[in-house]
Amino acid sequence: MSASPLHSSDPAGDLRPLSRQSPTARGISEERKQHTIATSTIVRGKGLLSGADAEAEFLPAPAGTGIIFERIDLGEPVAIPALISNAVSRPRRTTLRVGDATIDTVEHCLSAVVGLGIDNVRIRLRGPEIPAGDGSALPFFEPLRAAGIVAQDSLRIVHRISDPIVIEEDGALIAALPSEDPGFRVTYELDYSSVSSCIGRQSRHFDFTRDDFGVEIAPARTFSLRAEAEALWGAGMCRHLTPRDALVIGDEGPLENAFRFPDECVRHKVLDVIGDLALSGIALQGKIVAQRSGHDLNRRMARKLAEQVAAKARVTTVGSGRVLDARAIARIMPHRYPMLLIDRVVELEGSRRALGVKNVSINEPFFPGHYPGTPIMPGVLIVESMAQLGGLLLSQTLEHTGKVAVLLSLDKVKLRKAVTPGDQLIVEVETLRASARSAAVQGRAWVQGKLAAEAQIRFMMVDAEFE
Repeated sequence: MSASPLHSSDPAGDLRPLSRQSPTARGISEERKQHTIATSTIVRGKGLLSGADAEAEFLPAPAGTGIIFERIDLGEPVAIPALISNAVSRPRRTTLRVGDATIDTVEHCLSAVVGLGIDNVRIRLRGPEIPAGDGSALPFFEPLRAAGIVAQDSLRIVHRISDPIVIEEDGALIAALPSEDPGFRVTYELDYSSVSSCIGRQSRHFDFTRDDFGVEIAPARTFSLRAEAEALWGAGMCRHLTPRDALVIGDEGPLENAFRFPDECVRHKVLDVIGDLALSGIALQGKIVAQRSGHDLNRRMARKLAEQVAAKARVTTVGSGRVLDARAIARIMPHRYPMLLIDRVVELEGSRRALGVKNVSINEPFFPGHYPGTPIMPGVLIVESMAQLGGLLLSQTLEHTGKVAVLLSLDKVKLRKAVTPGDQLIVEVETLRASARSAAVQGRAWVQGKLAAEAQIRFMMVDAEFE
């Protein structure tokens, strides 16, 4: 592994604690600005599992960009945002994919980016896997810190974990818990006592507001037991590594190597959690508690956190947005009372996505008959509200000007929650495909942050014939 010429990746290099005003030691708050790197830097080396040569160039990025990888060795460059929606399941690592382009083992790199408080960066990669170096976050942390971290004009958005999320499987657990304290904390409990006496039980707590990522977490290397390492060799992976290059643990301790910390194994698990949860796409406030959690469980938590963020964003947008009111909707749609089932459009992203509101009143004409004494909004009308918003969304493209979206077919319809008087139905549609004559959207309807219904809706575009 080699960094850019001026940056050392030697783990015995400068590991001095950063100032409390440095990016790794600042508490997370909504008042903080976003940050990027001051100048570009390059990390080179071989992939951890594949052994393929790789080069990662880190570039400053504008506020609001997020963390974006880009494969530039495949002919046409392929951008792969570091988001859980792009994650795929692979053993022993976290992999991102867009189309046929993949990037393996992104977790150590992402952990270093988060550990430095970097919000926006582009990472141009030549190779199928991120350079691994010694299997820690140091090969990325040190060059990025040397490149400099600069504040940007936009404020950082922080998601405060609002409701507990707990995921358990086969004796492993990861939980995201609300906290009144500022910042983000991770506690990991590791138990290898049944398979390795020299690892045994270890526990580590890391608090971004007090502790130093560069000293306490970044140097911790990925590890494997001797039997696991031999299995990887047998499968054709990690063949470029020797025990001097990687932390392989035998019955008496590391083979041809030594621990950097007595509890290096659990520290690396904390490192992995931080990197994997970066795929939620937003800075977090709260605490994570994990026991025996690996990459798969970490990614599932990142997905749950991203869903919580999206639900909160819907509520916030609905409270303040007003893109199309009832009069504007009536100028576009042929529907009228009692069949106009969208009161307001609060968010419109071109022809890609729309968010709308249907306020469900006891005065709706269908409640007296559905059902007397137990009023419930008919599921078919919830689907109709999604279809109407889909028609509004499709009308935003030039090729659909003067046309009406007529419902052609429904697929994967699921009704999950009863909608009753007083509820506010939040309707979301996203375009799946569209042509001049037909289109399809994915629709979802929410009540109080819970999914009430979903469906894939296909339309035929016909000429409008209404005043």
